[in-house]
Amino acid sequence: MSPNRGRRWSPEGHLVLMGFMAAGKSVVGRGFASRQGMPFVDTDEAVVARYGPIAGIFSAYGEHYFREVEARTVAAALEARVPAVISLGGGAVLDSGTQQLLGRATVVFLDTDLATVLPRITRSGHRPLLAPDPVRRWQELADIRRPIYESLADITIDTRGLTVPAIIDRLTSVLTKGED
Repeated sequence: MSPNRGRRWSPEGHLVLMGFMAAGKSVVGRGFASRQGMPFVDTDEAVVARYGPIAGIFSAYGEHYFREVEARTVAAALEARVPAVISLGGGAVLDSGTQQLLGRATVVFLDTDLATVLPRITRSGHRPLLAPDPVRRWQELADIRRPIYESLADITIDTRGLTVPAIIDRLTSVLTKGED
C-alpha cells in the first residue's frame, strides 16, 4: 500500500475502487461492501442493466457513446446520498467530469500487472477494447491509464500475488485501521 493524496476513508462517504481491466475491482468491492454492511455499486453492471451488454454498446454505437453512458452512470453513483462502495470500469477515469466527481470520495487504486490479469483477460470474450490482441492492448491501456490512476488515488494497494480474500483483508486494514 502506498498513500497518494492522503485522504482517509469514512463510512459516511463513498469508497471508489478503480484500476486496470480485470484487476478484481468488482469482486473486491462486493466483498468489502458486504463486510462493512454497505451498498455496492458496480458501474459496469449498472450500464449493462440499463443499456445492455457493453460489447453490444461498443459494436452498435462506438466507444464514445459508451463513455458518455458510463460517465452518467458513475455520476449518478457518486451523487447518491447513501454512502456506497463503488467499482468503476477501467476507463471511467478518462472522463474529466468523473475525475472531478472523484474528489467527493475516497479513491483506491487496485494496482496489478499483466501477469496477474493474463488468465482473466485471455478467457474473457466480453472485453471489446482488448480485441484483437488482448495482451498487447491491455499493456497499451495500462501504460496510458496508470498515471491517471496514480494521480486520482488516495490510496494504492498492490494486489499482485494476493488472493481476493487477502486483498479485502488488506483494504479493510488500510481503511478501517489506518495500517500501511
